[in-house]
Amino acid sequence: MTQASATAFARIQQWQEAFTDIRRAIHQHPELGFEEKRTSELVAGYLRQWGYAVHEGVGGTGVVGVLRQGKGSRSIGIRADMDALPIEEASGVPHRSQEHGKMHACGHDGHTAILLCAARYLAETRAFDGTLNLIFQPAEESLGGALAMMDDGLFERFPCDAVYALHNAPGLPVGCFLTREGALTASSDRATIRLLGIGGHGAMPHLAKDPVVAAAELVLALQSIVSRNVPSTEVGVITVGAIHAGEAANVIPEQAELRLSVRATCPEVRRLLKQRIGEVAQGVAAVHGIEARLDYEELVPVLINTPEETRLLRQVASELVGPQRLLSEPPAGLIGSEDFAWMLERRPGCYIALGNGQSGPSGCMVHNPGYDFNDAAIPFGASLWVRLVETYLGA
Repeated sequence: MTQASATAFARIQQWQEAFTDIRRAIHQHPELGFEEKRTSELVAGYLRQWGYAVHEGVGGTGVVGVLRQGKGSRSIGIRADMDALPIEEASGVPHRSQEHGKMHACGHDGHTAILLCAARYLAETRAFDGTLNLIFQPAEESLGGALAMMDDGLFERFPCDAVYALHNAPGLPVGCFLTREGALTASSDRATIRLLGIGGHGAMPHLAKDPVVAAAELVLALQSIVSRNVPSTEVGVITVGAIHAGEAANVIPEQAELRLSVRATCPEVRRLLKQRIGEVAQGVAAVHGIEARLDYEELVPVLINTPEETRLLRQVASELVGPQRLLSEPPAGLIGSEDFAWMLERRPGCYIALGNGQSGPSGCMVHNPGYDFNDAAIPFGASLWVRLVETYLGA
């Protein structure tokens, strides 16, 4: 650990209890996407207390804190997400959610506390020259909070030469980081296929055109798309998560509906999956003499870290925890998605994973009722942001 990193980390460690309390207060009152009123007010209050120019209501419930120091022309943006998930918490921790059916099952409470901790340190020390934009984003969980903030003029109102964000990673030891140049998280799309046939009596299927049989065949046919179209060096996933058809055992329904989740780790594969899903659906429908209608929603693009910004963040992380604790390859099969990818389509930057160790009493992954953010990770995340700002906006 370099002297500058050690100084920041030691100071921030002294605030561990205070920011753990802040994190747990947020955890007890989770708010879903675009409903983060209480959380936004908490964030805005602390930022004002520390001397930031605070802008509320950006993209709905988003908050941006701006701190200018010196005469430097460079600017940097750091983003934390604030929303929770519609999950009933079962972690059993004393600070568990007090809101029925809602919980911070992805650690956004921790991300917010980390950025607030860094905000306090940077406001007190001001060892940088330029403009710091702290972006507290609503609705990361597939509701387009990043797009909403950008549509509200995020980068026009708060120019950023580069943007950065982190996410906790259960299973990665506390005190470790993981990032790399290029694609890091997958795209996330959603498709609905409606198969329109002719209903009839279950005893006389020859007089109907059965969409249920077609749906069953289509589920299997869709699985051949990745195995027979996507190169083995690339990653794609098509999951049929829901099938809806009929109400009675002796009635052939007029239609069946399939709902799909589609993911890929490169833009070319993403386009290929969309094309082939449509072709396979039409082909199966034609075989059964029925109609297929595809509604395809492109939700989140592949997240691509830009080279120069990634090298800088890796340098900062290495100086903080040592090169042996800085990884570059995510675990096999881990292809979650992240709407920070939208921001990286507009600005250069980097997304990094922060070690969260064992998450919750059961050591589960995110989006699980037993998950809880590991407060021991707060000093590492906050110190990373402090040293990034001090390096990027070097005085």
